[in-house]
Amino acid sequence: MKAKLTLLFTTVFFLFSICANAQVIDPKEEAEKEGTKRVNQKIDKGIDKGFDKLEEGIGRLFGKKKKKEKNEDEEATQEIPEENLPAETVPAGNADEEQSATNIAKGPELNWAKYDFVPGDKIIFEDNLAGEENGEFPSRWDLHDGNIEVAEFGGENVIMFRKYGSAIIPYLKNPEADYLPEIFTVELDAWIPHDALTIYFWDRKNQNSPSVTAYLDVWGNGMDLKPASSELPGGEKLNNNWIHIAIAYTKGKMKAYFNETRLINIPHLNFDPTGITIRALHSSIKSHFYIKNIRIAEGGVKYYDRMMQDGKIIANGIRFDVNKATLKPESMGIINEIADLMKENPDIKFSVEGHTDSDGDDTSNQTLSEQRAATVVNTLTKLRIDAGRLTSKGWGESKPLDTNDTPEGKANNRRVEFVKI
Repeated sequence: MKAKLTLLFTTVFFLFSICANAQVIDPKEEAEKEGTKRVNQKIDKGIDKGFDKLEEGIGRLFGKKKKKEKNEDEEATQEIPEENLPAETVPAGNADEEQSATNIAKGPELNWAKYDFVPGDKIIFEDNLAGEENGEFPSRWDLHDGNIEVAEFGGENVIMFRKYGSAIIPYLKNPEADYLPEIFTVELDAWIPHDALTIYFWDRKNQNSPSVTAYLDVWGNGMDLKPASSELPGGEKLNNNWIHIAIAYTKGKMKAYFNETRLINIPHLNFDPTGITIRALHSSIKSHFYIKNIRIAEGGVKYYDRMMQDGKIIANGIRFDVNKATLKPESMGIINEIADLMKENPDIKFSVEGHTDSDGDDTSNQTLSEQRAATVVNTLTKLRIDAGRLTSKGWGESKPLDTNDTPEGKANNRRVEFVKI
């Protein structure tokens, strides 16, 4: 009996010890457990929120596209990486991530104070993709190879290269003929995720190819046009940013600019440019190339000679944001040239006069032309030109130089004139 009582007592004591130990809590251990639990909950919520934003963004990006038969490219639209999406469709994150996305869409801030590219003054071909339908082939181009269509990127229309080797050419009359004059310029904005965008100086569909290398490769960190090759100073690399590409050809001499920096300067080319083809060699269904704001123009007389001959300088290359008086940085080539001209000739005075095309109502165009002329004057004064040598006025759409029925005609009418006074 005594043995049984001893065993019972021992058992009860053992069970009581277990229960007592179960009630003892280590505060540090419990805090760590609770912290981990909360972090995991926040991560789960963040992931859910990110995917919701991503699905919503992809819906906006491709919602305007026409329905068509399911193919490889359409299936791939669900696989577009975040770095190729417009800024507003990147999944939400912290403030630093949102600012980074904004910087990608806008591109880096640049110093164009020494930019010396001056575009041609007679537009041969221009496409700003106004009125184009999302998902369709761009109407002012012809296809040489691959798969290309209009897309919306950052709230504006762009040309998207969707397949390896995709290439386009301007859709012009008599494309088999040499349509590039002995003095011309080419400009465009390009989004290059990796590898290179290639600009051929002949129409690969309608013209015979030259026997030598006749194309410019534009990489995220430089340019290559045989025999010249150059990279951005300091090893800078600008993949997944908008890059402004500018090319100037003058009677056998070619220069090419990467944003505000001239990287190519060849005194004697070994080929004659006859046309333009733009190709994204390594574009794919998972990594798209984009271009926009394409312009080919015939170059002309030096500004001083033009002023002495005509009494004014007509500048089509001074550009502003749509329906605004905000100057685009690539306009600084012309403005720098005007400033140098005025510094070299201190007796010259100009009336800076703005003109628009016929889009929009008369009153708005009049106001816009006045504001844009004033912006140019203010910019020149910042370049140390005496304000007393400058006046400004706007003419709206009242003095067209060309038709308003074509993109090229409208581009010629959107101008700033420097009239000698």
